Amino acid sequence: MRGVSIIGIGSTPFGRLTEISIRELAVRACRAALADANVPRELAQAFYLGNYAADVLVGQNTLAPLIANALGLRRIPCTKIEGACASAGIALRHGYLLVATGVYDVVLVAGVEKMTSASTPEVTAALAAAADLETEVRAGLTFPGAFALVARRHMHDYGTTREQIALVSVKNHHNSVRNDVAQFKKEVSVAEVVGSRLVADPLRLYDCCPISDGAAAVVLCAADRAHEFTDRPVDIVGSGHALGAAAMCALDDLTSFGATRDAADEAFAQAGIERADVDVVELHDCFSIAEIVDSEDLGFFAKGQGGRAVAEGWTATGGRIPVNPSGGLLSKGHPVGATGLGQVYEVVRQLRGEHPNQVPDAQFGLAHNLGGTGAVATVHILRRRP
Repeated sequence: MRGVSIIGIGSTPFGRLTEISIRELAVRACRAALADANVPRELAQAFYLGNYAADVLVGQNTLAPLIANALGLRRIPCTKIEGACASAGIALRHGYLLVATGVYDVVLVAGVEKMTSASTPEVTAALAAAADLETEVRAGLTFPGAFALVARRHMHDYGTTREQIALVSVKNHHNSVRNDVAQFKKEVSVAEVVGSRLVADPLRLYDCCPISDGAAAVVLCAADRAHEFTDRPVDIVGSGHALGAAAMCALDDLTSFGATRDAADEAFAQAGIERADVDVVELHDCFSIAEIVDSEDLGFFAKGQGGRAVAEGWTATGGRIPVNPSGGLLSKGHPVGATGLGQVYEVVRQLRGEHPNQVPDAQFGLAHNLGGTGAVATVHILRRRP
């Protein structure tokens, strides 16, 4: 397979964007990515779109062709990808494979979600559909409930404290203050996290990601042609995509998601680097405990050490392995179908040296996107072009 580069990125802000339609959100992100790449829209040979629930939340299907027409793209293949919260990560994976295998040279990939136009009960029901309906949802399990079980088990097995879990939210809210596209720009304390409204014991409001609108996009190009468009390409050197258990009751260990481990192993094997080589990580912190578990599953910390890593400052922007300097899903926001590419947008900014929470001299970055209750995961490893 040949090399693949990201030559352009674009993103809307994440948050309550009540006056902007889902189509317009995607169009804005795509136009920004094409402009950033110096790529005329006529050169795009395929379009992939990550989206989870536009049919339920805004009443719109056939979304990829609608957005492609609004962009004025040629009559090219347009495909919508649904993989719950990993929809955009999977869309990126498919676009990457098309370029890597030589089918196309230039591919536009985007992710979008419009959530605030629906009521909270409607959003809750739509999100619940990403879990196993027959096994768990009809029995009353929600996503906050599922990750509350994860938190309780991690605390029981490894001595992880409530304060350590809260510190994930504290760190990520601190990081998002300076992020121009983040939903929240207010710091929180440990006391505020543990004193916020109870959602599913022990998780509270500030342990949970918000309902968000937003879109993000990238332009992919064959690495040997990247110089035709930009002098700052970022190479995708590792791509992993894996299946996990579709229900919590099928997990061998409530504190670990096999899809994350397998996708990470695939991406690292392809990249030919070690975990210690990674300079910055954007991972799927849909709940505060998820960041702790993900950081362990990705192999950055030994099992049971993720809580200590946060408490010791290892995952801070200036720490040993900065995690979610964007603010993560918890504070940057989580427009479900856009999140995976929102993470990639942040990593590319880091590798270009233009992030508001810049990690000094970052060469390798990793983006991790998880869908359902661990049913699917993608991991992409990016490298700054030497």
